[in-house]
Amino acid sequence: MSLFDTIMSKIFPANHPAVATGQGNSSPAPAQQSASQSPPAAAASTSVAMPAVDVEQVWNGMAAKNPEKLNWRTSIVDLMKLLAIDSSLTARKTLAQELHYDGNMDDSAGMNIWLHKQVMTKLAENGGKVPQELRQ
Repeated sequence: MSLFDTIMSKIFPANHPAVATGQGNSSPAPAQQSASQSPPAAAASTSVAMPAVDVEQVWNGMAAKNPEKLNWRTSIVDLMKLLAIDSSLTARKTLAQELHYDGNMDDSAGMNIWLHKQVMTKLAENGGKVPQELRQ
């Protein structure tokens, strides 16, 4: 399981479509369909609507139970600690690779800022209700 999938599994219930189908993975988009395949509109009509999960509420609840004061709103390290995920530089570099970071991984501050925003954006794309200020 990828680190991002692990993050998703800590937030979304196991029966959530993003977790159950592995939609949270950061794999590249599938190749374009050939003319013999069904049109995209037909495929879209069979998809299941994802129930929204209030990510901020989930994390606030987790933070309230955590003895450590973690600044998950701005820190990817604290966010990973809140979720009981390895927050080491190696783990963050792995997450950055999963999410296709193309910056300098030796600039950990820049990478961390990008990672936090990217995780928030990806969660929103996968059915999470994430405040706009956390995605900017």
